[in-house]
Amino acid sequence: MADYTAGLSGVSLDFYKDALESVTRGSSIDSGSDKNNSFSTILNSAMKLVNDTDTLSRNSEQAVVDFTLGNADNTHALTTAQQKAYLSLQYTVAIKNAVLDAYKEIMQMQI
Repeated sequence: MADYTAGLSGVSLDFYKDALESVTRGSSIDSGSDKNNSFSTILNSAMKLVNDTDTLSRNSEQAVVDFTLGNADNTHALTTAQQKAYLSLQYTVAIKNAVLDAYKEIMQMQI
């Protein structure tokens, strides 16, 4: 499987570390109910990632609208909001690709 973390830095690396930490904290695999709980933890982490990406994208769009209308004149805040949204989207796509690659590998396993 390819290493998707090689290009991550700054905010996206922090997102990755937080997601990995939340998954490893909630994934003790001792009994059947824990297996379901770990899947639930992974799914909840992925949904939180998508929601965070959506929120950052909306904040970026609002910053562009405010700047365009003249309500804000701070280009640094605008650029920061856009970069956060971009990096979050890049990270979300990398995670999606990693999950799809893992799924494909599982589907190709011989039983």
